[in-house]
Amino acid sequence: MSAGTPKSLPSSGQKSIQDISHPLSAEDSVLTPSPDLGNTTSSIGEKDLSLPNGTPVDTSSPASSSSLLNRLQLDDDLDGETRDLFVTVDDPKKHVSTMETYITYRVSTKTSRTEFDLPEYSVRRRYQDFDWLRIKLEESQPTHLIPPLPEKFVMKGVVDRFSEEFVETRRKALDKFLKRVADHPVLSFNEHLNVFLSAKDLNAYKRQGLALLTKMGESVKYVTGGYKLRARPAEFAAMGDYLDVFTQKLGTIDRIAQRIIKEQSEYLVELREYGPVYSGWASSEGDLREPLEGVSGCVASCSTALEELTEDMSEDFLPVLREYVLYIESMKNVLKKRDQVQAEYEAKLEAVAFRKEERTGVSAVPTDVEKCQDRVECFNADLKADWDRWQNNKRQDFRQLLTGMADKNIQYYEKCLAAWESIIPLLQEKQDAKTDTN
Repeated sequence: MSAGTPKSLPSSGQKSIQDISHPLSAEDSVLTPSPDLGNTTSSIGEKDLSLPNGTPVDTSSPASSSSLLNRLQLDDDLDGETRDLFVTVDDPKKHVSTMETYITYRVSTKTSRTEFDLPEYSVRRRYQDFDWLRIKLEESQPTHLIPPLPEKFVMKGVVDRFSEEFVETRRKALDKFLKRVADHPVLSFNEHLNVFLSAKDLNAYKRQGLALLTKMGESVKYVTGGYKLRARPAEFAAMGDYLDVFTQKLGTIDRIAQRIIKEQSEYLVELREYGPVYSGWASSEGDLREPLEGVSGCVASCSTALEELTEDMSEDFLPVLREYVLYIESMKNVLKKRDQVQAEYEAKLEAVAFRKEERTGVSAVPTDVEKCQDRVECFNADLKADWDRWQNNKRQDFRQLLTGMADKNIQYYEKCLAAWESIIPLLQEKQDAKTDTN
């Protein structure tokens, strides 16, 4: 950037508040296919942010990079972009020691990237390791939206954090978190992710602090105080309004879903008491024994179907809502960081203009003002790219979530209908036998 008259604040873009669609509106409808925005990249995403990993790790099944790439290309994304980094979180195991009890998960990686020393890795990580990775990503990539992790703590007495259901729900959330990071065009090249996926002993890196790698974020550090933003640009103000409305809608859906689950659970208790009544009645009847036992069997089948439906809502539906509530908080934090950088830039511009009035002949723009403008432009570009990516993920997730919920409800009613239809022939036989007797 050459010296000259101070530049005005970077343009907030061409979008207006009307261009930011309302949450769950027709534009984001789960029934309407949306264009894939996953390959949108920011200006910083075009730079080579990768660093070689100097810590080789033994693996049980190494493979050549060329043959691995051929296999990976068979699983391209729908937009035609070849993925070269695949991660999976599975195989949770419980560890009990004298000091603590915790769960670890197997993190498997397959890649053809040259930044990795081997094409395949398999390491074990616990929740606090995932938390460490997310903190490091936030520190080194402050201009980007970091996917959220599931909450660390649960309310006592509500759920057992070592139960099979809770561990599986957390495993799915950790797997989604890591996949989102691995699919990001910038975050996936972060050296902290490389270490997380490949290092055999992650604690050694935690103790060292990776001081060298912290320099990656120096060019995009933001100021935490001393500056006040006059007005957020229209495009980013629209983003904030969208997030507020989306939060309200998710809160309403979550409250209704919780109430439905509660009512289904209460109904399930009554059904389980209702069926045995018919069984007991059938034992004291003659001609009605078979029909009564049939009704008891139908009630038992409906109870099983309702239990499955309730579990699906608790284990599949609610976690997605909670994830996006956390996603919204992450997005709001990134917006605040962007505002702080812009406020610093505006303050520096005002200071330059004030000095020009006091001293004539001052025309050069200070270097720190130019650097601050670069940070604003970088922040704006990265945030808009991540916003598009987040909107695309949201459409896909809610399309899958709502169609899955519809399918589960259809299956529930089909099972109940089939159960009750199964005793109709039995009742008709009794009616025909009574007619013949008369």
